[in-house]
Formats: sequence, C-alpha cells, structure tokens
Amino acid sequence: MTEDDRIDAVLNEVGPRLRRVRRSRGVTLAELSAATGVSVSTLSRLESGQRRPSLELLLPLARAHQVPLDELVGAPPVGDPRVKAKPIVRHGRTMYPLTRQPGGLQAYKVIQEKPYECPEPRVHEGYEWLYVLSGRLRLHLGGREVVLTAGEAAEFDTRVPHWFGPTAEGPVEFLSLFGPQGERMHVRARPGKSG
Repeated sequence: MTEDDRIDAVLNEVGPRLRRVRRSRGVTLAELSAATGVSVSTLSRLESGQRRPSLELLLPLARAHQVPLDELVGAPPVGDPRVKAKPIVRHGRTMYPLTRQPGGLQAYKVIQEKPYECPEPRVHEGYEWLYVLSGRLRLHLGGREVVLTAGEAAEFDTRVPHWFGPTAEGPVEFLSLFGPQGERMHVRARPGKSG
C-alpha cells in the first residue's frame, strides 16, 4: 500500500466517524450546523463521503463535539518517540545520539573521561553548539582558549579552527548540537580562566 493509498483510506473513514460522533451525542445535522456555521448540506455530504474533509470544516466540528481533531480523522498513533541509538565511542569520547533523522541538526550527549593534549584544531562546514552538564570543557577556538563549566554554553562556526575536550581536572559531560551552516542556537559563552 502506497502512502497515497494510506491517506485515502484515512480520509474515507472520516465521514462515517463524523456521523457516529454526531449520533452518539444525539445531535441533528441542523443543530450541528447552527453550532458550527457549516451548512446542513455540507455536513451531510461530509458524513456520506461525497465531500472531502478539510481543516476548515473539521476544526469547527472538533470544537462543537469537544474532541481532539485526531479523534475525528482517526489519525494513526504516534510511534515511540524515544531515541534508542547505540553509543558511538571515538577518540576517547562516548557519544550518545539524541536525534534519529539523518541530515539537518544533530544532537549528542558526550562523555569524555580522559583529558589529552590539544590536537591540531580542525575546520569543517557547519555550526556547533555546546552545553556543559558536568565537569569542565576546554574549548580552543581560533587561537583562543575558553573553559566552560556546568551550565555554560558556547556556539561557533566550525569553519573557525577549533578543538574541545576535558581539562586535566577530570571527565566532562556535555551536549553537542551540530548542524549545517546557518542553524544557530544564539547562545554565547562567557570567557573563563584558562585551565
């Protein structure tokens, strides 16, 4: 079954569902018309399937029946929203993906246990946003070093030479959002003491 077939099947069930809801409430077409401003003939055609449902027609009906719109249209249940991706371990970092969709903005929870010396800073297309959950995060950005502590955030264009990792004081846990150029969070870091 194609996506168009599935949509048609859902739409074909709207009319009978509207009739069942109206009748279960003991409301006539004339009474429903008076409550919604939708003509009796339009309501009748909707219920018989001769008229395709639209938001313009369904919203006042949902309001009049005091039911959620998805109940009127029989929307399929939303799938499990939890992200169950496996952790990625790379260069001493454990990264937990927080997004499922490929491309666009990507979110990770990152834990890095062992500090190591600052490697050669990298550059690449994109934009990054960091938020420290616990520990201290060293951020080298364009020849400058900033140390972020729990509750601090930084954002930067990844075309600027950069590197980040834990300080010598111990592990760091942070959130990282990375996206194509232009997807920004508009949060700035407060410069801290080097460490």
